[in-house]
Amino acid sequence: MSSAVWYFSRATGLVSLVLFTAVVVLGALGAGRFATREWPRFTIAAVHRNLALTSLAFLVAHIASAILDGYVSLSWLDVVIPFGSDYQPFWVGLGAVAIDLLLAIVVTSLVRTRIPAKAWKAVHWLAYLCWPVALVHGIGMAESDAAHGWLIALDVLCVLAVLGGIAFRAVTRHADTETRRLSPLGGTR
Repeated sequence: MSSAVWYFSRATGLVSLVLFTAVVVLGALGAGRFATREWPRFTIAAVHRNLALTSLAFLVAHIASAILDGYVSLSWLDVVIPFGSDYQPFWVGLGAVAIDLLLAIVVTSLVRTRIPAKAWKAVHWLAYLCWPVALVHGIGMAESDAAHGWLIALDVLCVLAVLGGIAFRAVTRHADTETRRLSPLGGTR
């Protein structure tokens, strides 16, 4: 049974990486900037939000199965308190840092309409720190899997996707960018 739970934990971790990569790429592209007639802004924002929720579900399954596996001593506190785990404290600690950053993003997104847009945006930018920390956590935890070239290829593809999304955002200007920046109501992007 423990072997099955371990594989489930690894699989949900990998699926979480791919889904979070897609979320970060969509966020980097900027839902409004990437909109087309076929894919309007609200549709892309909904895909971004739903991918984020789906990735959270896989992340919860990843964490729960890692704790419930029992092969190593890992507690719920180890998930949120960085570098306190008895098992691979550095790599598990990076996962805890990523979770803490993600929790800040999720909580502020849930209360987005009740906080200033600039505060939400500032916290939401933590995704660009959360994602690489989570990626490095996964690489470190899977160092015994380095012989599996497909895992390395998956990590490289995720990095390239995020870098591509960031590069696209950096060089693309949307027609209403200046209007949103100059608006007295402010903007969220």
